[in-house]
Amino acid sequence: MKYHILPVIAAAVLLAASCSPAERTLHIVTTGDVHGYWFDEPYVAGGVTRPSLFSINAWVDSLRAAEGRDNVLLLDAGDCLQGDNATYYYNYVKTDAGHLFPQLVSYMKYDAVAVGNHDIETGHPVYDKVAAELAACGIPFLGANALRTDTREPYFPPYKVFRRGGMKVAVIGFTNPNMKAWLSEPVWSGIEFVSLIPCAQEWVDRVRAKEKPDAVVLLMHSGTGEGDGSSIESQGLDLLHSLRGVDLLVSSHDHRPFVAEKDGVWLINGGARAGHVGHAVIRLEKKDGRLVKHVEGEYVRMDKARVDEAMKEHFRPNFEEVRAFTVQPVARLDMELRTRDSYKGMCDYINLIHTVQISVPEAQLSFAAPLTYNGTVKPGEVIFNDMFTIYPYENQLYVLKLKGSEIKDYLEYSYDTWIQTPGAHVLKMVNAADPRSGATRWSFVGRSYNFDSAAGLVYTVDVTRPAGSRIAIKSLADGSAFRPDGWYNVAMTSYRASGGGDLLIKGAGIAQEELDGRVIARYPEVRDLIYQYFKENGTVSAGMVGNPAVIGSWRFVPEKKAAPMFEADMNLIF
Repeated sequence: MKYHILPVIAAAVLLAASCSPAERTLHIVTTGDVHGYWFDEPYVAGGVTRPSLFSINAWVDSLRAAEGRDNVLLLDAGDCLQGDNATYYYNYVKTDAGHLFPQLVSYMKYDAVAVGNHDIETGHPVYDKVAAELAACGIPFLGANALRTDTREPYFPPYKVFRRGGMKVAVIGFTNPNMKAWLSEPVWSGIEFVSLIPCAQEWVDRVRAKEKPDAVVLLMHSGTGEGDGSSIESQGLDLLHSLRGVDLLVSSHDHRPFVAEKDGVWLINGGARAGHVGHAVIRLEKKDGRLVKHVEGEYVRMDKARVDEAMKEHFRPNFEEVRAFTVQPVARLDMELRTRDSYKGMCDYINLIHTVQISVPEAQLSFAAPLTYNGTVKPGEVIFNDMFTIYPYENQLYVLKLKGSEIKDYLEYSYDTWIQTPGAHVLKMVNAADPRSGATRWSFVGRSYNFDSAAGLVYTVDVTRPAGSRIAIKSLADGSAFRPDGWYNVAMTSYRASGGGDLLIKGAGIAQEELDGRVIARYPEVRDLIYQYFKENGTVSAGMVGNPAVIGSWRFVPEKKAAPMFEADMNLIF
């Protein structure tokens, strides 16, 4: 098998007998994981321009002008409705009018969109509304493997057939099957998500038999993966290895620009946040009296400075409305919040999240991780935009009942994704090419949004000890004894409570099917709770969020050895 980073030349395969004897060309452009990068301008003064749908539309329109509109198919592989101020505003604030996303993709003449896990995260009221508005624009919101629990029929349209480039093209859409590990049941009630293997092959066979298309495209919100069958949420290469009857696989989810080919079948992942697009070309040519199908694939970097000015002007009122919402004052901050400080110990940023989470009546303890990799909120006036730096996701707050021994095992697992027994480094880090950007740099081995610490306890983490024996819990925050056989109510995100990051499953050793029964309380999105905390207090200080009687304390030991090693590693990563 061959893997490619740069554009490559495809193999040729014999065309099905249903094709007419004419030479034809089809360009397929793919996006995915745009995560609300709709506008190119910053919402706040001093920000920088960024890739956006405006730059994608400029590129696509130039392709249409060169090749003919009827010879271009434009597809999106999901995660459209979460990740930016604009998505939040149209999901939850401006709900008395049409959602902006269907208007944007209709303007751009998208042909189909796949459902992503972060689209489902917005909840039934949002994605059901968007699905209906997309359908009214003639754009299907595809998800063949999302089945109604009552009828076992697809909840979303499974596929659509297009006549483009002189060809009959079937686009079959799939969403992420690992939804239970990402989201709590209420947001996807009435739906079951099944693995793309064997579901994808079953749909390909069904569509080929019924529609007899000239070409088949699989549009999926599933990561590229490793091709070893180990990840249900990243099945791109698994399908490239095994799927029959498909010309192009469009992958997404892991934000990893990638292209590969095997036996004339192509896999393209266009990356994330409008930085790249995937581009495939299917050509039918007459050769020796037969029609042959040639396929080529690449991913193309977008120029953020080259935008569709007409589109930008058309949606200017929407941008101004989101910006006005974004810059509204919320409260004041007496200290600087730096998310990167979370990786070396307690800090004001994580203390704030813990303080908010542990304040709900049922909670005795809190688990939280830094959800912004490297962000800063300066002292002074806090505006709503800062809420997205503090908490970028729409996770709800859950409270689960955990045994003391499970809490200890959970923390052991968490810190082992984060630190290592010191050799050259104390942080688990690697100097390698970033699969998302291609640049060689120091980075964490694990995902920082899984680096959970605890509040409500007094404990230490001994970096000199091996994995599984680093955590020493002295007491609860109020000084009372922590009992391994006792039961405690722990606040955490809905992502974590659903098994995300495996901290509850592999760490605490709780079976996936048992998690829902451990939930004793559910609250709104954590960002909203943080917002209310700021509004209620007016001014937030380090002393308010760092009260040891509320959140307890923890530290890496031995401090004389650990502190300089953390500083040295942090200097490399940042």
